[in-house]
Amino acid sequence: MTGPAAIRVHFVTEDDPLYVTELFAAFFERYPRDEIEVVGISIQKAFNEPRLATVRRVLSLYGPRGFAQLVLRLVGRRLQGRSIARLARDEGIALVPTRSVNDPSFVERVKLLEPDVIVSVAAPEIFKPAILEAPRLGCINVHSGRLPKYRGMMPTFWQMRAGEPNVTVTVHEMAEKLDAGAVLGTADCPIEKHDSLDRVMVAAKHEGARLLIRVLGELAAGEVRPQGLDMSEASYFSFPRRADVLELRRLGHRLI
Repeated sequence: MTGPAAIRVHFVTEDDPLYVTELFAAFFERYPRDEIEVVGISIQKAFNEPRLATVRRVLSLYGPRGFAQLVLRLVGRRLQGRSIARLARDEGIALVPTRSVNDPSFVERVKLLEPDVIVSVAAPEIFKPAILEAPRLGCINVHSGRLPKYRGMMPTFWQMRAGEPNVTVTVHEMAEKLDAGAVLGTADCPIEKHDSLDRVMVAAKHEGARLLIRVLGELAAGEVRPQGLDMSEASYFSFPRRADVLELRRLGHRLI
């Protein structure tokens, strides 16, 4: 007698060797292969913008010294061959390239993989109805913030800036409106008294991997209980400015 079939998962993510890679490394190390089958991964450009625009964005946030530290770390990761694509190849998982998840040809290609669920991990664009409806159980997102209060970009930063005691990692259903789908599970990641954004982001990615494995198991078993959001309490945050960094430092935190 055989057990239930493994839940089939397709990932959509962005090319980030510093932080998002941490989630995938933790996920691949822990996930039960007899219960979860990863059928493909699509990796898009970070922020879905030209590389120069990303460089300017990161430089404006971290400043010259912090930016140089990140570049050195990035070079080290590249020399080590550490990337989401490399992790996927090591696992024997197909890479499914696309410039946009909303491209009709991509939607049709993903449908051929017959995923039960599509998981967004820092995917850089809004999913439209065609891709949202492609998998049998819909699309879910891993968001490093408590919803609906910390919708938008870099939620880890904004929770630290607000003086929260924890970063709340959330796995939620995806809807046409950004970060507005029902919550499927949460996990807290403590923020220390004098902490760094760098450390908390890495810790939150590892917590996100553990939470995702749990939620996928509950989805497969039909045990997940979605909790709707009260959007009257919603806020939306964009990319931080230097003034926001100064406030973070005033609270005793740092970026790196």
